[in-house]
Amino acid sequence: MQYGLPRAGWPAAPKLHRAARAAWRGRGAAQVVLRVVDGAEGQRLNREFRGREHPTNVLSFPAPPEAQLPGRPAFIGDIVLCAPVLAEEAGAQRKDLRAHFAHMVVHGMLHLQGLDHQTPEDAQIMEAIERQILGGLGYPDPYAEIC
Repeated sequence: MQYGLPRAGWPAAPKLHRAARAAWRGRGAAQVVLRVVDGAEGQRLNREFRGREHPTNVLSFPAPPEAQLPGRPAFIGDIVLCAPVLAEEAGAQRKDLRAHFAHMVVHGMLHLQGLDHQTPEDAQIMEAIERQILGGLGYPDPYAEIC
């Protein structure tokens, strides 16, 4: 777990690790880097890797095959969570901040494992898997309409 900003006020690392483990669909152990960043770092990464000039909630960077080390758990990649964006979204959507962080960890883990949401069909599949994982962790449906 890496923090690129002060840790106070953000969900605890064990909760985020638990969400990552729940979303791992592979065999055996796996390693992933979870990094929580501020808006400036989130914007820089989004600009550098996606060509977009604003911070985004979550970025996933799959590990290249050469990053694998013999005799070690699979290294599947990095997940970057932009804390101020997640806090703003949670507030606007009236969601618990811990639940929203967990959702984005699960979302990022699924991306690292090849799932995507580029088509409506793929989005439907990915959202169903996210709902199942988050429900198993005791979190509410992240796609439910808030009245």
